[in-house]
Amino acid sequence: MKKAEIIAIGDELLIGQVVNTNAAWIAAELNAIGIEVVRMTAVGDDRAEILESMQAASRRASLILMTGGLGPTKDDITKTALCEYFGVGMRFDESIFGQVETLLQNRRIPMSDSHRSQASVPEGCHPVPNFLGTAPGIWFEKEHRIYVALPGVPFEMKEMMTNHLLPRLKERFRGDAIIHRTVLTTGAGESQISEMIASWESALPAAIRLAYLPQPGLVRLRLSARGKDADELKNGIEDQVNRLKLLIPDLIFGYDDDSLEGVIGQRLAEAHQTLATAESCTGGYIAHLITSVPGSSTYFMGSVVSYANYVKEQDLGVLTGSLMQYGAVSEQVAAEMAGGIRSRFNVDYAIATSGIAGPDGGTPEKPVGTVWIAIASAKGTVARKFFFKDDRLRFIRRTSLAALNMLRMEIGDS
Repeated sequence: MKKAEIIAIGDELLIGQVVNTNAAWIAAELNAIGIEVVRMTAVGDDRAEILESMQAASRRASLILMTGGLGPTKDDITKTALCEYFGVGMRFDESIFGQVETLLQNRRIPMSDSHRSQASVPEGCHPVPNFLGTAPGIWFEKEHRIYVALPGVPFEMKEMMTNHLLPRLKERFRGDAIIHRTVLTTGAGESQISEMIASWESALPAAIRLAYLPQPGLVRLRLSARGKDADELKNGIEDQVNRLKLLIPDLIFGYDDDSLEGVIGQRLAEAHQTLATAESCTGGYIAHLITSVPGSSTYFMGSVVSYANYVKEQDLGVLTGSLMQYGAVSEQVAAEMAGGIRSRFNVDYAIATSGIAGPDGGTPEKPVGTVWIAIASAKGTVARKFFFKDDRLRFIRRTSLAALNMLRMEIGDS
């Protein structure tokens, strides 16, 4: 198994100004072609730190892949650090200069000295073309190891990896296949699921590993296998997924890159059914999730964010008596909100939420974190009480996913 290490360069990564999404994307792509990532490191724009990281990585990995610090400004020092590490000088590359020149002409940007300097690369390296930016990548080989430096701009890096590096690396590093399959669940926490599938987990073959990856409202179960025969690994994992589906069928809503809102949207579109939402405590977040899916306009008709009680009354038809007797956060009001929006928008399904997101506003009877969710359909209206004691944003996220999951179950029962 060939091993790789990723080094991300840039002060912005260390002060929390930029999240290092490059490393996660690169690791997934390398895994897909059978290259194991053993470590990820972030260092600042510091010559000594870059050199030390490269030296340490060379003791652990046969592929060292770096991102960042290849721009034309003074804080971009990756090229000079590479020259020092390999004991070489700079050379001017006419082919790279031609690419930079063409790019600038297409964008109607005049050539400057800093642009021209981008065509200077370390001697002995193989430049990696960058058709979306001015900074070329750099490929070095030394003592049976490959060192690659790429720009830190994500869309430039991804294009270079996809079209130039990954095919080359796949050819050079023929090794074991690494297969991942992620089962997506909602409706139960990590510890609950662990208890429910304990016997299945204990019986997993030695070649298959299970990882629990929880986040607010969801738990991802990732199955991983490594070996020579990719088809055999895929079949083995799929067999285990089928066994898992028998244990927790109601909790599983999708696989790999699926989303709860995407799965629901697909079901609604296939059935030619429609949806609307009436949101109080979630403030339109459910509608945001639904409309983030391409094509959602075919089944999502709209939403009313009824934060104030008078909006619940005027726009959704919630009875004043219900608000006075039971309060806005109640089964009765949530149900009337769902029924009101379904009638007003003439849809097949309606979601309503009313709760106390906090940090203030709770009472002993209805503490912060209390929420009622209702689903209205031709079958009638169902409402459930939840308690998500969390910070405000996570409360909104968890409530929205719980609402979508209730809808998923209702659609599944229709």
